[in-house]
Formats: sequence, structure tokens, C-alpha cells
Amino acid sequence: MKITCPGCKNSTTWEENPWRPFCSERCKMIDLGRWAKEDYRIAGADDDKSAQKPHQDES
Repeated sequence: MKITCPGCKNSTTWEENPWRPFCSERCKMIDLGRWAKEDYRIAGADDDKSAQKPHQDES
């Protein structure tokens, strides 16, 4: 089965490829580095640090 590498967009095979879904170890390590640098993000609600602080009683 032919697949497209998500890193460099080259065509590669699935069955004989030890780095699947990437075409090479280089593309795999580049992707891992992007995850480590937090280049990939999932959209979500912004964290509001002030809303996370417990309320203090005024006694």
C-alpha cells in the first residue's frame, strides 16, 4: 500500500517501512522535535490564571 509521508509529502510504502507513517527516520525525528517544541497545538479555551486561584475570605 502506498502512503504519503506527513513530513515531506514523499510517497512511501506501508508494509516494508519501519518508520511508518513517515518515509524515513529523519522525517520521524523532525516530527518528534515539533511535538517537543509544542509547535502542534489543539485549540481550546484559554487558561485564566486568576480564575484558578482560590477565593480568600476577608475576616
